[in-house]
Amino acid sequence: MADFPPNLRYSVEHEWIDDATPATVGVTSVAAEALGDVVYLELPEVGATVEAGAVIGEIESTKSVSELFSPVSGTVVEVNQAAIDDPALVNAEPFGSGWLFKVEVTGEGPLLSAEEYAQHAG
Repeated sequence: MADFPPNLRYSVEHEWIDDATPATVGVTSVAAEALGDVVYLELPEVGATVEAGAVIGEIESTKSVSELFSPVSGTVVEVNQAAIDDPALVNAEPFGSGWLFKVEVTGEGPLLSAEEYAQHAG
């Protein structure tokens, strides 16, 4: 079983979010491993309003295309251009340099603790 950073919270769709302001969003190592080699990211634009639980983009890998869901509601304030330019960062460091975007949070969807997510993902 993978270790999930305890300082993050997780969605059942395999996204993570931190408690910073603005909050950083990414996909978990479970999602990165299931996808295989990530080759393309479609992320929301800066200034876009996202809704918790709504589809906000896509991750394309050599195996499949998966939808990205926002774990929170708010306004996107930054996207990770490095990950767009080199999507393999999502595989290499899903909880680090492979983050996806930052959002000013106005509301949250249902989020899990690291322990709850480990049980869900297990």
